Amino acid sequence: MTGDTYPAARIVAGAVEQYFAQCRAAMPGFPEIAPAPDGQTIEQIATTGFWASLRQEEGRSPKISLAWVPPEQAGHPLRFARPFPLEPGLLARLAPAVERPGIHLGVWEHGGELYVWGTTRSIPPACFVLEVVQPGLLVIKRRRAREDGKFANVAVLHGDQVKMVDERGGDLPAGMLNTSPLLAFASTRSWTDSVNVVVQLALSMRTHGHGGSLLIVPRDSDEWRRSIVHPINYPAEPAFTGLSSLAALEPDEEDRAEWMDAVRRAVDQVAGLTAVDGATIIDDRYDLLAFGAKIARSRGSAPVERVVVMEPVVGARPAVVEVSELGGTRHLSAAQFVRDQPDALALVASQDGRFTVFYRPPGQDTVHAHRVETLLL
Repeated sequence: MTGDTYPAARIVAGAVEQYFAQCRAAMPGFPEIAPAPDGQTIEQIATTGFWASLRQEEGRSPKISLAWVPPEQAGHPLRFARPFPLEPGLLARLAPAVERPGIHLGVWEHGGELYVWGTTRSIPPACFVLEVVQPGLLVIKRRRAREDGKFANVAVLHGDQVKMVDERGGDLPAGMLNTSPLLAFASTRSWTDSVNVVVQLALSMRTHGHGGSLLIVPRDSDEWRRSIVHPINYPAEPAFTGLSSLAALEPDEEDRAEWMDAVRRAVDQVAGLTAVDGATIIDDRYDLLAFGAKIARSRGSAPVERVVVMEPVVGARPAVVEVSELGGTRHLSAAQFVRDQPDALALVASQDGRFTVFYRPPGQDTVHAHRVETLLL
């Protein structure tokens, strides 16, 4: 390698190389598996992406997705007449043309050097992808087996911080799996089984950037109303079923793309309401009940002071912290809501990109806070 180095890329390269090697070994006989990058390639791509993220073109920071894939495995790519050497200035210049979701710059090796050969929307399973999210923030991902599913996050590099995602560390306790919303966060591996509505809501909430709270309550109970200030600012009467009716469908494969597009539009419609001051409330079948709702501590309930925080990151351990360490009023009210309504789930997006899922395990008084922004980037 030549030029400036990026220590975080060097630190993570070995672990990421091993991860992708294991991915290939776990998919024997699967057609068109992407090649696994070696540690030096990973370090060079991440380093170049990092320095590109600190540049600006016309006052804008670049957002780029780089895929380690040869043109022959990229479906019907747009190929440049000649490949360009992989370097930060090139990435910053090309970023405006490829910043929309689903478009990748293809990177491959020739003569011992890495080159950008073109752009593609199609990449094979287990493909290494580096996404430049914002200045100094990179996410290493891989494409799952289903091309229409969310990519799996492998590692997050933020400045000098490195977080390797623990695919098992994201698992919730088995006793929590009796309610459908919690199945969405039961395991990071479950995110690719189908269109995961709760995860899509979380992604959309995080994307709008205003921060917000989403409460998911049982359909067959009105107990949650005891923890809400009345009258509710914006109740839905009758409940809005636009998202729930789509989520209940099981489309044929030929209709899947159209159905997924409709689900995403409905998700954005509901998630957009969380930008309004107050909490948005849906039931566990995704019927919209209200938005702009104010949370209140139930009569006779003890206030929440501490929560158990967990994060699906290698080496992370549960820690008991003051609720104020997680955020402000939005986090405190969400923690109080699930303390008083143990059958509910609360999703909280912060304006700075943090995302927390609050729940109360069966038989416990302690509220748990599941930090999942490393999975949503």
